[in-house]
Amino acid sequence: MPLRPAPRAAAPAAAPGSAPRQPLWRDLVGNVLRRERQAQERTLKDVADAARISVPYLSEVERGRKEASSEVLAAAAAALGLDLADLLALAHGDLLLALRRPRARGGAAPVRGRAVSTVTTPLAAAPLASSRAATGRGGGPHQAQLRLAA
Repeated sequence: MPLRPAPRAAAPAAAPGSAPRQPLWRDLVGNVLRRERQAQERTLKDVADAARISVPYLSEVERGRKEASSEVLAAAAAALGLDLADLLALAHGDLLLALRRPRARGGAAPVRGRAVSTVTTPLAAAPLASSRAATGRGGGPHQAQLRLAA
């Protein structure tokens, strides 16, 4: 009988009236990697080859199934034209958005009546490589305002 992978452990659901469930860091980082790769219209194979990691492993990292080391994250970020700090700042921005998103009783975010606040972050939550290519800048500190829907 073939072995099956263990089911993915989900973060515990929040009890009614308690603080919202915290997103998993691996999910946030994976989402950023996938979003940036897709914004650049690149394949998993292209990015995995540039990062010198396997395609299946990069896929699992993007889906939040693997907790990647800092070396792997730095290599994947570099393959996308990002610094590790850029990757972490984008994931941090997504974390802030997730924590500030109120949940309705059914668990879905409300569609109408959302308050919006603006915070200054080290990096905007938009794809970076295309803006860097346009400006010819290879890195350095970036500051942008990010509008957060509450």
